[in-house]
Amino acid sequence: MGIKIGPIETRNRVFLAPMSGVTDEPFRTIAHAHGAGLVVSEMVASEELAKSRPDMVQRATGAEKLSPFVIQLAGREAHWMGEGARIAQDLGADIIDINMGCPARQVTGGLSGSALMRDLGHAMTLVEAIVSAARVPVTLKMRLGWDHNQLNAPELARRAEAAGVAMITVHGRTRCQFYTGKADWSAIARVREAISIPLIANGDADSMADASAMLAASGADGIMMGRAAYGRPWWPGVIAERLDPGSGIALPSLQAEAAIVRAHHQSILSHHGPHHGNRIARKHIGWTITRLNERGLISNEIMAQARAGLLGTPDNARVADGLAQLYENLFLREAA
Repeated sequence: MGIKIGPIETRNRVFLAPMSGVTDEPFRTIAHAHGAGLVVSEMVASEELAKSRPDMVQRATGAEKLSPFVIQLAGREAHWMGEGARIAQDLGADIIDINMGCPARQVTGGLSGSALMRDLGHAMTLVEAIVSAARVPVTLKMRLGWDHNQLNAPELARRAEAAGVAMITVHGRTRCQFYTGKADWSAIARVREAISIPLIANGDADSMADASAMLAASGADGIMMGRAAYGRPWWPGVIAERLDPGSGIALPSLQAEAAIVRAHHQSILSHHGPHHGNRIARKHIGWTITRLNERGLISNEIMAQARAGLLGTPDNARVADGLAQLYENLFLREAA
C-alpha cells in the first residue's frame, strides 16, 4: 500500500524523515535497502547548492543508488529556490521537497525553515518558484505553525496544493516547541480537512502502536519516522511490514543486524573519508549501542565500556573490530 506522489508511487506508507547530520547518503541507502517507503536527503541550502558549495553538493548525491531520489531544499529567496530546483533535477532528483519545518535557530534566524510559516505570502513565493522550475513532483514539509497563536498549517497546505504541490508532510509540533512535549497528531487532522493530496504525519512515531495511533488521530495517508530510526535505519521498513504485510521487511535477526551496522560503518568511511567519517560514525554507533541496551541485550556496564572503547578512538579498524566483537558476544550468549 504505497502513496501516490504525482506519477510516482512509493512501495509503502512509512517514510524516513530528512534529518540534518543524520540522513546522509549512507544512512538513506541503508534505510532504502531495508524497506523504507521513501527516504529524503538532508536539508540542502538552495543558494549554496546553486553556488556549488561542496558540502551541499555532497548532500544532494545518491541518485544512482536510490529510486525515487528525493532532495529537500531550504531557502528564503524565490530566485535561489528556483535555481536549486533546476540543479536538483540535474542531479537526478525524482521529487523535490521544500523545507518549512526545520526549527533550528541557525535556520530560522536566516528566515528559512519553519520561520517561513510566519509569513505565508512570502512562503508561497518560494513554493511557486520551485513548482514553476520543477519537471518533477514537489512536496512540502512543515510544522503546525510558528507557535500556538499561529497554527496556520491548514492554510499553508491548502495554498500549496492550489499551487501544484503533490504531497504535504506535517510534524505535529509548532516551531517554538522544538522537540519538547508530545506531538499533537489530532491537530494534523485539520490539515487533512484542508487538502485532497496525500498527507504524511510526522512526530513521535516510534512503534507499531504509535504508527497506528498516529494514522487514526491524524487521518494521514502515511507516516514519517525521524528519531525512531536513530541506530536502526531498518526500522521504517519494519514498521511498514507490520502495517501492511508484504510492503516492508521483517525485523532483522541479530546476525543480520550486525551485518547492517558494520556495512553502514564502512559506507560512512567510504563516503566521508576516514577522518571525517570516523567522527560522523560515532553518533550512529552510539545510537546502536544505546538501542542494544534498551532491548536488554547489553548491561549498562557493557554499554558504557562499548561507548568508551568505540566512540573515542580515531582508529577505524579498531572500531570495526570492536563492533564485530560486541555482536559476537551477543551471538555467543544467544547460543548458550
